This record gives sequence, structure tokens and C-alpha cells, in this order.
Amino acid sequence: MTGQDDWEPVARSRTYELVLTRIEQLILDGRLRVGDRLPPERELSEMLGVSRAAIREALRVLEAQGALRPRVGTGPDSGNVIAAMPDAGLTQFLRLHIALAHFPLDDVVEARAVLERSSARLAAERAKEEDLARMREQLDRMDAVGLPREVFNDCDTDFHVAIAEAAGNRLVADLTVSVRNAVRQTLLTVFHRVEDWEAVAARLRAEHRAIYDAVAAGEAERAGEAVEAHIRSVHRDIVIPSLSPVP
Repeated sequence: MTGQDDWEPVARSRTYELVLTRIEQLILDGRLRVGDRLPPERELSEMLGVSRAAIREALRVLEAQGALRPRVGTGPDSGNVIAAMPDAGLTQFLRLHIALAHFPLDDVVEARAVLERSSARLAAERAKEEDLARMREQLDRMDAVGLPREVFNDCDTDFHVAIAEAAGNRLVADLTVSVRNAVRQTLLTVFHRVEDWEAVAARLRAEHRAIYDAVAAGEAERAGEAVEAHIRSVHRDIVIPSLSPVP
């Protein structure tokens, strides 16, 4: 738990960011945990030596990030409570960061290859029957005749997400899902541009089945190699030619 000494005044430059830094450090140190209530705004203002406006701004940022949950009222359960950030909030935040930072597509693909290779290896070692069933469901959906490209893209994304979540490492899974979702719209654009869609779809189905077979067989090295080869070859053979300007 926190004490008076944890809330000593902060420097006044970029005040609300310094308030954020102090709260984040207390969380990292384990002195603030999920479910703990922050002191009231007035007390925080006095303890940190900053304006209540700076306190409110810092609290708004934490709430927007999903790390703080306000509880209205005047009783003992009221106030601002430290919250566990849901996985969906983290992946959305990372996805937006990737989009807004305008990373080169090659960098995103490299990150995908590294992350999904790790996820596939772990999934081969840890996947349960329900995990494999989720993967098969997406593969079966992609086999449907006349499937719209938008739906195919959704199934493609969900297949990769299912592998990441089967890996059993929440951080690796969240990073993998964020990076995969960051290229979702790019891949849909590519799917609409390719001329021989049926040939491309057949190739993707075959590569996905090969990844699944390795995961289901528990062959970690083969699963990792299959998913990395799939990501790199799709980028090289399909994405780059589709996005390159016509001479």
C-alpha cells in the first residue's frame, strides 16, 4: 500500500505527465495494485504539489488507457480505482500505435514473422483440443465456395489469432494479435487487387493447412518454420506486387 512519502511533490514542468510517471512507478513497484483506490483529487494535489487540473488530466489519461476505473458516489467504494487493463484494450492500443507511427510495411512483416514463429512453436507444444477446434473452424470456413474476400480475410485473421492465443503466453499473444490486426486492412486491399483470386485463395488455404497440421502434430520447429515462410512469401509474392505502382 502507498503512504504519505510516496506522494511527495513533483517538478512543475509538464506537470500532468509527471503525475502519470509517479503513478506508473508506484504500479511498477507493486505499491499500487488492481483494486486499490487513489487518494481523492484534493489530497493528490496537495501531496504532489500540483494543481487539481493536472491531477484531473493525468487521471483522464489513465482512464482512457483502461488502467483506471472511476466509481461515483460518496461512500467507501467511491473514487478512482486501479483496474486490470483488458487484453482487448491493450491490443487496440498497440494496433493504433502501429497504424499512427506509420512503420514501414517491411518492419511490420518482420515483426509478424518473429512473433508468429514464436506463437506457432508454443501452440504446437501447448494447444488443447478446443484451440485446435478454433483453428479448424476458420480453415473450414475458408474452404467455402464463393466466400467473399472480406469474410476470407476475417477468417485468415482469426486463424492466426487462434494460434497466438493457443500459445498460452498472454504477452506474446497480445503482441501477435496487435501486429496481425494492424495489417488486416492492407491484406484486404491486396485481396481485392489480385487478378487470379481463386489461385491466391487456394495457396493461402494450403499454407494455412500446413501450419495447422504442424501445430496439431505437436511439431514445434515445423510449425514455426511453416508460419514464418507463409508470412514472408505472401508479403514477397502477393502483397508487394499488388501494392507496387504500375509503371
